[in-house]
Amino acid sequence: MLSISLFILFGILLCIAVADSIEVTDADGNTVIVASSDRIVSLNGSTTEILFALGVGEKVVGCDASSTYPKGVKEKLPSVGYQYGLNAEGILSLNPTLVIGRDDVRPPQVVQQLRMAGVTVLLLTEPRSFDGAKQRLLTIGKAVGREKKSEELIEALDADIEKLETKLASQKEQPKQKALFLYLRGTQTTLVLGTDTAQGAMLDIIGAENAAGSITGNKPMTAEAVIAAQPDVYVLFTSGLESIGGVDGLLKLPGLAHTPAGQNRRIVTLDGQYLSGFGPRCGRAALDLFKGIYETDGYFAATGEKEKP
Repeated sequence: MLSISLFILFGILLCIAVADSIEVTDADGNTVIVASSDRIVSLNGSTTEILFALGVGEKVVGCDASSTYPKGVKEKLPSVGYQYGLNAEGILSLNPTLVIGRDDVRPPQVVQQLRMAGVTVLLLTEPRSFDGAKQRLLTIGKAVGREKKSEELIEALDADIEKLETKLASQKEQPKQKALFLYLRGTQTTLVLGTDTAQGAMLDIIGAENAAGSITGNKPMTAEAVIAAQPDVYVLFTSGLESIGGVDGLLKLPGLAHTPAGQNRRIVTLDGQYLSGFGPRCGRAALDLFKGIYETDGYFAATGEKEKP
């Protein structure tokens, strides 16, 4: 009789657990069942930003090295390394119930090891459009039980998109500005970013012409190519400009002073996560990028922090 009672009790508890579980769809179209989001490990910066924006930051027990927003989060939370050099043991040591990241995390066997250990892993495609950003917000919001908050974030994003569309409409009859995105890490790493990049997608969104032309992904920067492109404005991550010694240091690089952008010192910098993360602030980032390229002469910088009233 006791064994029957225990069996019934186990069945009831199992039903309760199943009822509390949440189903979401990952990047491959597979259904992922989230039984608990009490201990979350984030494997990339955009995911970390989204989780804190959703109000579940206290449940995040670890993050990767690209998690730079909210400010100071990387220093406060245990690090699991870089999203393209993960270690299963380090992640498992944090006892996560849910791991969320991009679908291109590496090495792929780490994901298999986590799942074999019983950890729920949700991998999502990094978006390069507003629609993709909204879908990711909804998916993560549902996974952590904050659907209503994700909808509120999308409403705020839609308001920014509406502002941008108004600006684009007023700019429609004007010539497109040619913008060249430069990825710099000192003088050792100097790349031009073209199409099929998050940065290229943002240039398209705000109605700028990508001066990289037919370049796909990233290519080493050459003086000849920069001069031939004749960009009106250079766009960089804030950290990239800092690594080269500011505007004066940038214009000392071969070829960069011999373009309209260099001659007019037209340089736009934005925080890297803010500009290319396609997170909750991506509408605001697009507005800032538009402002820097179309509404500003000379140097323009945006940190991604809201201005105080």
